Amino acid sequence: MAQIKMIRIACALLLAGVVAACNGAADLGDPAVPLGDFSLEHNIVVAPKVQKIPLGRTLDTEVMTELLKEAVSERFDRYDGDRLYHFGISIESYFLAPPGVPIVAAPKSAMIIRITVWDDAKNKKLTSKAHQITVIESLDQGPLVGSGYTKSAKEQFKNLSQNAVKQIENFLVKKNAEEGWFNDGVITAKSSGVETDKAPDE
Repeated sequence: MAQIKMIRIACALLLAGVVAACNGAADLGDPAVPLGDFSLEHNIVVAPKVQKIPLGRTLDTEVMTELLKEAVSERFDRYDGDRLYHFGISIESYFLAPPGVPIVAAPKSAMIIRITVWDDAKNKKLTSKAHQITVIESLDQGPLVGSGYTKSAKEQFKNLSQNAVKQIENFLVKKNAEEGWFNDGVITAKSSGVETDKAPDE
């Protein structure tokens, strides 16, 4: 069973290329996307059962959780709404690309996380179940050169973290438009128009 689960995770990571190709931090110099009354209070990142995909580089769990927390703060500390919300994020699995064979193989780093969002004032979980996000590293090395040649494992994971957090923001914007999460339940659009990942069926 464990081997089958690992194969499924590896396949999900390989298919992650459709989710994130641009650098997730590229827009941090721009004004934050409106999120109603949102203000982040607790930024909790854990990795109790994180699975490393074979052949990839290894990174200490404490380093991974800290890098992802920093990426969350980098993006969401910009919001100063009137109500407090909390994130609970779990790192599920990761693959940090090792040096590959130039031209023949340029593996891409990838990661799967899950996030739960809480409304502090209502003491209520907004996500009925943890929302799953799968990302790959930014494709700034070009198709033939893997980041295993140009970046350390820590640099690779930082990039993955920034990409994942951008997807979290996209998810929140979408849910706010569709369900009014941060507008006191007021739906602002029939469709948010924000492209976001879809969690695989569980």
